[in-house]
Amino acid sequence: MDFCRSSRVAVSPNILWIVTTQWRAQACGYAGDAQARTPWLDGFASDALNYKEAVTPHPLGPQARAALLTGRLCPENGVAGYWDPLPTSARTVAHALGDQGYVTAWFGKWHLSPRARHVPFVGEAHARQIVDPAHRGGFALWEGFEGGFLLNDPWLHGTRLAEPRHFKGYQAEVLVQRTAEWCREQSKRQLAGAAPYFAVMSLESPHPPYHAPTPHVHPPEPASLLLRANVPTGGEIERKTREELAGYYAHIEATDRALGRLLAEIELANTIIVFTSVHGDMHGSHGFFRKAWPYEESVRVPLLVAGLPREKAGRIDRSPVSLVDLPHMAVAWAEGREWRCHRDSALLSMPRPTEIALQCPVAWRGFRSNRHKLILQRAANGDEEPWLYFDLEHDPLEMVNRVHDPARQSEIREMMRWL
Repeated sequence: MDFCRSSRVAVSPNILWIVTTQWRAQACGYAGDAQARTPWLDGFASDALNYKEAVTPHPLGPQARAALLTGRLCPENGVAGYWDPLPTSARTVAHALGDQGYVTAWFGKWHLSPRARHVPFVGEAHARQIVDPAHRGGFALWEGFEGGFLLNDPWLHGTRLAEPRHFKGYQAEVLVQRTAEWCREQSKRQLAGAAPYFAVMSLESPHPPYHAPTPHVHPPEPASLLLRANVPTGGEIERKTREELAGYYAHIEATDRALGRLLAEIELANTIIVFTSVHGDMHGSHGFFRKAWPYEESVRVPLLVAGLPREKAGRIDRSPVSLVDLPHMAVAWAEGREWRCHRDSALLSMPRPTEIALQCPVAWRGFRSNRHKLILQRAANGDEEPWLYFDLEHDPLEMVNRVHDPARQSEIREMMRWL
């Protein structure tokens, strides 16, 4: 793969976002996890700018996706809780790039339209729910599904599919095929002077159910896995962590293979490609599972950008970038400008408590820099108080909560003024 180009960002490049779900930043081969078999992603990273400190602003699906699409934090973008749909009046990156003359397209998981609470999270009923055109975020072509977590044999509907259609195969491979076909068609049209494109391919993997089959990939033996040092050992948490990680790593490998096919089948010249995830997964760290927690395993996400000027290829950037920055990056690229992060920390929050099992059950907000993380917890009466304070520079696994350390009280008070 060769994404390199001249020292200036080309005017009106194609832009493709690859968005996964629950792929934490630590679980990548290029990030040092030898258990994550990601050869295609590792090769991609070697040609990409790696935002090593990237975070999701809200580590839960709908809130993260709302921020990702609008470039605005929750709840100011109209989404506060898990069940809130993205308002039809919300202005998204699709609107912004459409105004720049781009052809826009969405493929895959949406999770931002009105949803019935009685429908099971996993299953065909959720996967076949129709997303009304008014709730499709302004994309000229929309082809996907609200949810359902069917990692195999997905249902798709949208602009070209008036009724949900059942597709056989691994979900990531199906979406790669649909996305690649559309991108190739746009590239052919560009030879005749057609507009550049902006496309999003949104995958549910490697989100649970972790036991879902993975094509041509055998899960590792749970007993063979090395666990992060902040996972309690010797009990039910360790057993559950090992069992889930086996399936998790299998879906990571299967998704990596699908991404390799995408990168091999589309035109890479004059194309900026972003790879990321909407949030991570605790997988037993600190005794917790899933997301919505403010810990590193939940809030840190991979963020790779390939196709930028040659001098950025293979570089690591430790700026405190957040998914909320991606729309602003895309607009800058469309205008031929370089985007830079000018702040020294990223805001994090869960605006409302989460009632879903295993997720963090309280509302919280705070910030993360490369050196520190401060999180305030909201009590039932609405009052906020410091909950977590970590020295990430010396304690990257967040083993020691210094929120009640007498020696840290003055700096905590000073940092609270930033919030």
